[in-house]
Amino acid sequence: MTLTKQSIESLLVLCQDGNQLAQLEVYNRYQNAMYNTAFRIVKNSAEAEDIMQESFITAFDKLDTFKGTATFGSWLKRIVVNNSIVQYRKAQRFTEVSENNISEETEEYTMEADDDYGSVQSRQLLEMMDQLHDNYRNILSLHFIEGYDYEEICEIMNISYANCRTMISRAKESLRKKLVTV
Repeated sequence: MTLTKQSIESLLVLCQDGNQLAQLEVYNRYQNAMYNTAFRIVKNSAEAEDIMQESFITAFDKLDTFKGTATFGSWLKRIVVNNSIVQYRKAQRFTEVSENNISEETEEYTMEADDDYGSVQSRQLLEMMDQLHDNYRNILSLHFIEGYDYEEICEIMNISYANCRTMISRAKESLRKKLVTV
């Protein structure tokens, strides 16, 4: 049986034994998804590729800690997201953010049944998300695109639950305002 037809579980066993062909097969299966995940956070192709590759190295080195309680893909994605956020924060240390654009008040917004966003194409939605403040774009990407819940986002971004809810609410409102003008 060739490596391309083996299950991920059997490939991971081979990876733990240091089989480089198995590692290459795992890399080939997950590289595109992991690159896209990193790119959505850091917004730089070269950085996203570096993060993806470093994340694979970390995953292969720490494969013995993989318990199998989640899928390998979600475990690997968590590594990529964490590495991406660390890299993003490093890059942001030297970037000043004007506080004039961020208000202290927030209103909870819920979509009404008569709101029709069905006509908005996903490409337009992603373009609008790219126009959001970086923190808003990242938190919406983690929540809606990557599928993390509030508790997981709090852990990933190292923020409180209340701050997470507020940021998601503000990000949704900012995105909704952009969509209304489309």
